Amino acid sequence: MNEVTDSKRIPVLIDCDPGHDDAVALILAFGSQRLDVLGVSTVAGNSTGLNTYRNARKILSFIGADVEVAKGAEKPILRPLVIAPNVHGESGLDGPMLPEPEPKRPPRAAIDLITDTLLTFPGKVTLVPTGPLTNIAIALLARPQIKDKIDRIVLMGGAALEGNWTPAAEFNIYVDPEAARIVFESGVPITMIGLDVTHKALIYPDEVEALRKSGRVGRVVAELMDFYSIFYRQQGFKGNPIHDAVAVAAVFEPDIVTTRYLHVDIETSGEFTVGRTVVDFSGVTGKSPNCHVALGLDRERFIKLIFDAVNTLEKKVADR
Repeated sequence: MNEVTDSKRIPVLIDCDPGHDDAVALILAFGSQRLDVLGVSTVAGNSTGLNTYRNARKILSFIGADVEVAKGAEKPILRPLVIAPNVHGESGLDGPMLPEPEPKRPPRAAIDLITDTLLTFPGKVTLVPTGPLTNIAIALLARPQIKDKIDRIVLMGGAALEGNWTPAAEFNIYVDPEAARIVFESGVPITMIGLDVTHKALIYPDEVEALRKSGRVGRVVAELMDFYSIFYRQQGFKGNPIHDAVAVAAVFEPDIVTTRYLHVDIETSGEFTVGRTVVDFSGVTGKSPNCHVALGLDRERFIKLIFDAVNTLEKKVADR
């Protein structure tokens, strides 16, 4: 694959909470050669804020990605933090033995990376949040002028149908529903990559084995999936859903998902439905659409993007 020049890449900021699927999302973002990643920020979600920051730096150091990593919110705006060690382990990234990254001076705050980058970059930037939306909401509240510099937000979160953390709610939105409401009501164009498509984004055991044989990067991805699959096998899945990587893929290959433009509200106070993304399919609320809701996915094409990104990064890692 020929190198894509920065002028042809899509400028993005990635906000994540690694997490096994976030790790694959970062590998896809840098291996695709289609994105100009201006910075990465982390947020507490899949694990604590300290763990997600360290995990992001581990993955980025391993693949040789030279990008600033900023450390974000340690807890949701109003609620206690909920994490997912049952899915991602005690470290948030259990499985592969990745070396610790080189020590650096204390990181910049996520809000500063996000707002300063948006306000100084000459064009518009796409935000790609793959964890709770705490950092994005805080940035929008603190410096509302950044709205004009956001091209769109392509987020992993929510669901039109089933939840995964509760019967009604997907994990990322459930962790900080107040932040999600701020983002969904911001007026910024949003694409919601929810469970309706990410539960179709399965990588199957034979595909994991093919990655394992492809080199160092593929082996790390396979080892990530080895641990990640423990939870999903218990849930009856025949493969591992790589949730967060779908949001990354949808930035540079938007037609990999099919969407409908609908109104989405965020439930923040229901007894059984906190964190629910309430999708108005029939227009009964009379509210204007505010979100492109992803409902279909080309799985085979998505998995090929993962393989292509891994193969691109293999040479980079091997040369170091």
